[in-house]
Amino acid sequence: MFRYVLKRIGTSLFTLWVIITITFILMHSIPGDPLTRDKKMPEAIRQNIEAQYHLNEPLWKQYGYYFQGLAHGELGPSLKYEGVTVNEIIGQGFPISAQLGLAALALMLLVGLPAGVISALRQNQWQDHTAMFMATLGVAVPNFVLATLLIYIFGVKLELLPTSRWVSWQSVIMPAVALAFYPTAYIARLTRSSMLEVIGQDYIRTARAKGLPQRTVLYKHALRNALVPIVTYLGPLIAGVLTGSFVIEKIFAIPGLGQQFVLSISNRDYTTILGVTIFYAAFLIFMNLVVDLLYGVIDPRIRLGK
Repeated sequence: MFRYVLKRIGTSLFTLWVIITITFILMHSIPGDPLTRDKKMPEAIRQNIEAQYHLNEPLWKQYGYYFQGLAHGELGPSLKYEGVTVNEIIGQGFPISAQLGLAALALMLLVGLPAGVISALRQNQWQDHTAMFMATLGVAVPNFVLATLLIYIFGVKLELLPTSRWVSWQSVIMPAVALAFYPTAYIARLTRSSMLEVIGQDYIRTARAKGLPQRTVLYKHALRNALVPIVTYLGPLIAGVLTGSFVIEKIFAIPGLGQQFVLSISNRDYTTILGVTIFYAAFLIFMNLVVDLLYGVIDPRIRLGK
């Protein structure tokens, strides 16, 4: 196990380096620079700013300067906002995105898992048809369409919830529902198919033949083994929802990390683009490692590193 974890950490660091390098090269391949929009800037001031941020240096030198900062945990200053570092931007935006993501994640698990289990246990009955109809609807309807409908109905017409900004706990409800809609539907479908496959296995029939209570058979044996594909899906999903949804945060004007990433691209803020990309990639790689370790906990038949 220890050797496997060390090997995965080494692979993860190499993957992260590849992502940083590719992003750095692609970002500097885009025509223009962070100062392009300000056409009225005097040439002398432009040259001073470029020298301050090493924008006038060769690409390989900029690459080296950036990794020097990374070695000290510094993601660099924002090229758009004077006196603000990328660490501060992430520190301000990530807690907001994480709150929204946790609320959405709770909805996904509290609704998606039970819906999938009930659908599998009541196969071809009205409960199954109802759950799968809602799941199909959740997969088919884009989250930005649902977000617009929620704003119109509950924000404009009924005036029950705030339509934008991050002002109170009520501001979380509509964005969380819109963000969780598709993953909840997918988790329900995945849980149903996985449960149907597991409850048809020989060891489930053996457990029932031994006279074990139905609840023990379902939750201790069937559901536990059915969780493997669900955990696989949840790993990158958690990384995605906790680090910010570009679309949802833009629609509801939430000052999270996703919105900051979109703004950094439009502003050609190189350091912010790189910093947020590194943060998301590291989070995603970490969640994939956690998922791999959970496999052995959920299903003892899976042996890591072999």
